Amino acid sequence: MELVPDLILYNGSVCTLDEKCPAATAVAVSGNRICALGNDREILALAGPLTRTRNLETRLLMPGFFDTHFHFYEWALNCDSIDFSKVESFGRMETVIGTRAGKLAPGQWLLGQGFNESEWPENRMPDRRVLDRAAPDNPVCIWRCDLHLAVANSLALELAGIDHTTTDPGQGVIVRDVNGSPTGVLKELAPNLIRKVIPPLSESKLLDNMEKAMAHAHGLGLTSVHDIRLMGGQEGADAFGLWQALDGAGKLKLRCHVALPGEMTDQAISLGLRTGFGNDRLKIGYLKFFADGGMGARTGWMTQKYLDGEYGMPLTPVEEIESAVIRADRAGLSCMVHAIGDRACREIIAMFGRVEQLNQSRCQLAHRMEHVQMILPEDLDKMGRLKRLAVSCQPNNLSLDISMIDQCAGPRGKYAYALKSILNTGIPMCLSSDAPVADPNPFAGIYSAVTRKRMNKTPEAGWYPEQALDVAQAVRAYTLTPAQVSGCGHVLGSITPGKLADMVVADQNIFKIAPENIAETQVLLTVFDGKIVYER
Repeated sequence: MELVPDLILYNGSVCTLDEKCPAATAVAVSGNRICALGNDREILALAGPLTRTRNLETRLLMPGFFDTHFHFYEWALNCDSIDFSKVESFGRMETVIGTRAGKLAPGQWLLGQGFNESEWPENRMPDRRVLDRAAPDNPVCIWRCDLHLAVANSLALELAGIDHTTTDPGQGVIVRDVNGSPTGVLKELAPNLIRKVIPPLSESKLLDNMEKAMAHAHGLGLTSVHDIRLMGGQEGADAFGLWQALDGAGKLKLRCHVALPGEMTDQAISLGLRTGFGNDRLKIGYLKFFADGGMGARTGWMTQKYLDGEYGMPLTPVEEIESAVIRADRAGLSCMVHAIGDRACREIIAMFGRVEQLNQSRCQLAHRMEHVQMILPEDLDKMGRLKRLAVSCQPNNLSLDISMIDQCAGPRGKYAYALKSILNTGIPMCLSSDAPVADPNPFAGIYSAVTRKRMNKTPEAGWYPEQALDVAQAVRAYTLTPAQVSGCGHVLGSITPGKLADMVVADQNIFKIAPENIAETQVLLTVFDGKIVYER
């Protein structure tokens, strides 16, 4: 018996990513599945009296987007914080903080994230004295865009018990002045000293924030995310509990792989957990490890010194990561390792090579390297020889990092964000945002991958343009490749009859417009699990 569609989208330009039917103008959906694909005449002929139809007016229809590296819980947690990503100068930062402080009661926390001092005309890092001046009666903590560095004011430092006698926490740095007093700048795990004294949100507020965040994601065309853990593991159990609460209440409207902190490796093994366990909306994701920090904080681990610093720093010893990965690999738990600097990438590639040689894996999904921000050609060759590895790269971070990398690495920046070279190794490459580090808008990411420019469209010729992707490669890395890497390529990632109906309609055809205009593309319609969840 032929299914009568519940929904038909017609008169569109359908990018199917299905090799058997690469182009179409209409799609039919029955329940939560795509049931037919073809031209308008044949698909509209399937309609019944209750079938809803949408005329796409020749707009571009694509598979729903994945974001495989999204700190979604952290993003939702801080949705009421100040967003500094659009604050254009150091002076403006002070003004914004002062304005927010004026609306708060004395003693109430003021939080923010997303500042990028390397893009400010002053190129100046804030410190506690600046924040004291802007908000003298409120504890303040603001995070740099890469989340590897935060700045706290004196009141926040006092509440956290940080003074000239405080020793650096493991894998963290409290920056000090010439007299040994904290400047307010905290690197890597040091900001966790502040996090511990920030009053937690109630569960009802957290759930409300998560629902708002999912609605925002729908407006960006996102239908699947990998929720990734920050270093320290403090939020891992809380995040997984919230995702489960949403799923149990029937309010989970994203497909989510929830990562677990690497610190929980032994607990996850003892519980018999495996990557991929769950349902079609909520699954256990990867164990997350950190090999190094970030280049913005000069803590990314490098083979050569920064022009304005040392070699960066390894965070978790490689041998410790390797021991945990071997145990997880045998137990069926896939692992992802944050590797930013070229030394970190070299060490982690070699580590995964040794794990492969043991040939003891029970994992359904390949292990992953996250970021691969700077990698040397000889290490790309070694990475390409690995059989069970995927990578997740963040092109939109490129737009944020151009000035910073030019400043700290100079001409060695040619090895940064080597997207084309990574793709050419044959290793599956997913594109993602690292939000809230960067804008989670996939169209902004596609723009960055294709043009290699800042959002203001500079430099004119692109930054090391030989590493640019074409639009088709970038779209695939946001759709079909992440579906395959996630173990669900048979039901997601392309517009194919029988697959789950996750789709997005754009107001511009990004395959036909000038690449410089891709970032301005907006979502008109998002379909998740066969239902329209967003419509402009």
